[in-house]
Amino acid sequence: MAHSPLVDSFYDERTGSIQYVVADPRSGQCAIIDPVLDYDEKSGSTATTSADALLAHVAARGWTVRWVLDTHPHADHFSAAGYLKRRTGAPTGIGEKIVEVQKLWKDLYNLPADFATNGSQWDRRFADGEVFSIGDLPVEVMFCPGHTLASATYRINDAAFIHDTLFMPDSGTARADFPGGSASALWGSIQRVLALPDETRLFTGHDYRPKGRPPAWESTVAEQRATNIHVIQAKDEAAYVAMRNARDRTLPMPKLILHALQVNIAGGELPPAEANGRRYLKIPLDALGDCAWG
Repeated sequence: MAHSPLVDSFYDERTGSIQYVVADPRSGQCAIIDPVLDYDEKSGSTATTSADALLAHVAARGWTVRWVLDTHPHADHFSAAGYLKRRTGAPTGIGEKIVEVQKLWKDLYNLPADFATNGSQWDRRFADGEVFSIGDLPVEVMFCPGHTLASATYRINDAAFIHDTLFMPDSGTARADFPGGSASALWGSIQRVLALPDETRLFTGHDYRPKGRPPAWESTVAEQRATNIHVIQAKDEAAYVAMRNARDRTLPMPKLILHALQVNIAGGELPPAEANGRRYLKIPLDALGDCAWG
């Protein structure tokens, strides 16, 4: 008989990101979804404080990490997937379309020819509709592009981890103007999520706390369909695309997008050290076109 996963959420104040530990209560196996590697853009410092808190939580409950999963290559934070793989031995996974994102950003960063764009930085590249497991819990992969080319939702019985497709109802939906993004594709992904059973618990990837309210990240399909400000505003795909594109033109890019993508298309691994033993990030100038300044 199907049973529900246990979901513990960890809000990262610095980036507005939510990290998840999703456990099968029967087997004691769990997955970590969208872990954050701490980064301070002012000092260039990195730390594993957030990821270590996830590991402490897992250890306190006596669980075993079975998977470390990314929903997509993030623009708001560095992924801690590589670090957690080294700490736990658990395999990493992401949607198979990551290869398209790698090709796009390899060109934007002018990365070395030997930078692999075959997704090999992760142990598994999941196809749409593929099913794997966390203990006795089946996990269905739903390809949900639009915010990025590679965005994937993980549906685990009555819970779905929908990354940046839908935010909380008072925040609407994700932007679609990153390289490779598409408002039309995002509309289709939103409809796919909203076609899940009404009681499905939806766990979003970010919350930016509109009007200063407390952080929130869990809703249901029924709540989103009835109250999401962008879903109820746009009655069809054409209206949604027009609304989304107009809104995106006014939004400045996330402050860490150029810092983060070079790490996140490499499975959360920092750039290799140079001859002096230091690692360096690469910031391409004027690579994102005519963007709003923030």
